[in-house]
Amino acid sequence: MESINVPETYGSLVFSDTVMKERLPKDVYKTVSKCATTGTHLEADVANTVAAVMKNWAVEHGATHYTHWFQPMTGLTAEKHDSFIDPCPNGTVIMEFSGKELIKGEPDASSFPSGGLRATFEARGYTAWDPSSPAFIKDGTLYIPTAFCSYGGEALDKKTPLLRSMDALSKQAVKILNLLGAKDVTHVDTTVGAEQEYFLIDKDLYLKRKDLLMTGRTLLGAAAPKGQEMEDHYFGVLKPKVSSYMHDLDQELWKLGVPAKTKHNEVAPSQHELAPVFETANVAVDHNQLTMEIMKKVADKHNFACLLHEKPFEGVNGSGKHNNWSIVTNTGINLLDPGKTPDQNTYFLVFLLATIAAVDEYQDLMRASVATAGNDHRLGANEAPPAVISIFVGDELAKVLKSIENGTAFKSTGKTEMGLANVLPHILQDTTDRNRTSPFAFTGNKFEFRMPGSSLSVADPNIVLNTAVAEELSKFYEQLKDVPADQLDDAITELLKKTLDDHKRILFNGNGYTDEWIEEAEKRGLENLKALPDAIPTLLKDKNVALFEKHAIFTKAEVESRYEIFLENYNKTIHIESLTMQEMVRKDFTAGLIAYIKDVTCEALKKKQLFPDLKVSYEEKIIKTLDEAEDVINTALEKLAEDTKKAEEISDEAEASRFYHETILTDMEELRKGVDSAEAIIPENYLPYPTYGEMLFSLR
Repeated sequence: MESINVPETYGSLVFSDTVMKERLPKDVYKTVSKCATTGTHLEADVANTVAAVMKNWAVEHGATHYTHWFQPMTGLTAEKHDSFIDPCPNGTVIMEFSGKELIKGEPDASSFPSGGLRATFEARGYTAWDPSSPAFIKDGTLYIPTAFCSYGGEALDKKTPLLRSMDALSKQAVKILNLLGAKDVTHVDTTVGAEQEYFLIDKDLYLKRKDLLMTGRTLLGAAAPKGQEMEDHYFGVLKPKVSSYMHDLDQELWKLGVPAKTKHNEVAPSQHELAPVFETANVAVDHNQLTMEIMKKVADKHNFACLLHEKPFEGVNGSGKHNNWSIVTNTGINLLDPGKTPDQNTYFLVFLLATIAAVDEYQDLMRASVATAGNDHRLGANEAPPAVISIFVGDELAKVLKSIENGTAFKSTGKTEMGLANVLPHILQDTTDRNRTSPFAFTGNKFEFRMPGSSLSVADPNIVLNTAVAEELSKFYEQLKDVPADQLDDAITELLKKTLDDHKRILFNGNGYTDEWIEEAEKRGLENLKALPDAIPTLLKDKNVALFEKHAIFTKAEVESRYEIFLENYNKTIHIESLTMQEMVRKDFTAGLIAYIKDVTCEALKKKQLFPDLKVSYEEKIIKTLDEAEDVINTALEKLAEDTKKAEEISDEAEASRFYHETILTDMEELRKGVDSAEAIIPENYLPYPTYGEMLFSLR
């Protein structure tokens, strides 16, 4: 592998703060920096200066075009490329880029999901530069991170509400911190680190799987003789080809300023993970979208296919995207760091209890924020958190909270030293373990939301989390703002105790995979929203619409549009899966099945002709088994086809989502059982597509 100078390479294609400081006039740099941190607008003359400098820097690095890079409601990214050229009367061109072009673009808004906000003929939309997320160069184009809205100003993307939610949380956090004595705090940022799980398989095998090409997951496929039961892949030695891919992936991400930190094998065969360093939430979201794109691009160069679906293979772990979330002040304080004396850390306790209350009060929104057709296959299995939201705080914090509840003193046991072996260094044992079954777990100085799926934009869960915590902080402020200074400590103690009493049902430190916990959660009144058709309608609850409207995240119309978009996307996803599965069975699998039955039958007849008394019981058993499977497959296939036509006739998206979930997915499961049982005894050379064994264990 080619070695690189990492410090020189890192961020070399990013118009970073360092580059701006070096190239922009001092007054312009200060203005842009203030704009990025406070959200103030740039004047035209400043924008023109920035645009000119940015263009010159981009051209020096080989760029010929620029694009406003945005995140529509498809969950993907979008871009329209324009060149820097400006024709001259003498037939030559100059390279130009104005402040107006930097700040605002006008892509066609009619072809992106709008959930009814825009009619097809209403095409105008706007992109607006996000100066807090740095521009970068990729494939000869200057990429400018932007927000995306309609002609009427409605948010048509994921970045706009994310930025709004960050502002809302900052506003409420500053108010409560100033009240508590932190007068120097003027701004807070939410920081995010999104761990990304993915599968790598041979690209030639991938191209032979119609289901992977069309839907991202295998709709058919008998289990391989070996899966993940030996637990030998997790953190295992990287195979040379995979290691080479990861090496190149790191380099490409580092050039773009993406702080890729950790890489390793995951639990399932051919599954891996990349984890970045924490960044400000909107930058982290941009970088995660970029990471998914670069993963696929680098995979292609290595003759791999990178699979980001939540459940590409049945019977082995699916892929998630753990959203690590914290809150940091402009003075450098991590408000979710308990410190050495968490029971005396007022800032920490206030923000801890606000987060607990937020997750409990808006558990339905938290679940809805990660609801997709793909993630429904993953959540609740022994690989991912259950669909019931709960919070793990660990033993140490559980004791702190118990002392608050009971009004008793907290006594920390501290960290103990582990004696492993004389030759090994002494290691201090943490005061709490980790709980991989918890949907929302405290992990030292942050919360880890483990429910997002691997293909999801992490903007959605962070929008909900930021807004819900902002709401709880606003409630805290209202209850404390008029309390005399000499009574504030007692008032805070009482507020924390009441908040804990009201929301302690959401706390659970045990095994979230057990049936007993699901039963207990129901007794506690926690919601079990098992699938998207259960979760997404909660967006329209009065309390949830009121939350978004109060903090200016969404208007009611914007909430309703997202409700429509999520349902429509779910229905279209399963519809495509159904049609793909039907085509694979009819055109591909059936031919292999009939060919094998024919060959086995011919072989049996030849034996009988040669030796009439010869037994052909083995052949007869194969023929009989496959004949029975063929009948099951045909019946299931016809039912799936009929029900899919019924689904197409349902105009109401909510009603259709129920039908797709309860009927179409059930039909598909029955059809798969028949096909997979037959596939298990058909030789590979008769099958029209690669098997699980080939795909999961082909990389060396």
